[in-house]
Amino acid sequence: NAASYVHAAYIGLDVHKASISVAVAEAGRQTPEFRGEIPNEPKAIDKLIRQMSERFDGQPLLFSYEAGPCGYGVYHQVQASGHDCEVVAPTLIPRRAGDRVKTDRRDAQMLARLSRSGELTPVWVPTPEQEAIRDLTRAREDMKAIELKARQRLNAFLLRHGKAYPGKSKWIPAHFRWLETVRFDTPVQQIVLQEYIEAVREAQRRVAG
Repeated sequence: NAASYVHAAYIGLDVHKASISVAVAEAGRQTPEFRGEIPNEPKAIDKLIRQMSERFDGQPLLFSYEAGPCGYGVYHQVQASGHDCEVVAPTLIPRRAGDRVKTDRRDAQMLARLSRSGELTPVWVPTPEQEAIRDLTRAREDMKAIELKARQRLNAFLLRHGKAYPGKSKWIPAHFRWLETVRFDTPVQQIVLQEYIEAVREAQRRVAG
């Protein structure tokens, strides 16, 4: 509720890979104050949280930033400090008509202002454990894609040279035993075959891994 001001101040963060622009909206209707930029590093973020906490006598603060490629590290750091943080989907941020000029300063001030008026819609933020499981899932999917590519390249190489596997199921021990018996006229082609086989085996190890 905009009128009740649950937090002593609303801090808008425009988060980039190397830097964070900071704006502060105090309870009331005054224009959010732009505080400048800090490095996007845990130490600098910690210092900002401490400074804001001291400025507002340890009262609860609400930090807000847009979801993006930088992830949720800032969110977890703010939450761990005892203050609140909300991560907002860029598509859910209300935009004023004619508000087309984007700058880090304006974005930070806009986030602070909208947070104060209760107009931001936070997204669900995974815990560090859930993020780790997501990362593992993504890594497995990446490895499967690499394995598929390696298999396709080996198949295409054999096909170009008229080498056809007589069995039914590929990528089983019998298929690999057959691959080891395939012979080419030139030593270079034999090396190429061996490298393709090794690429498939390595990809399979990673997927299983």
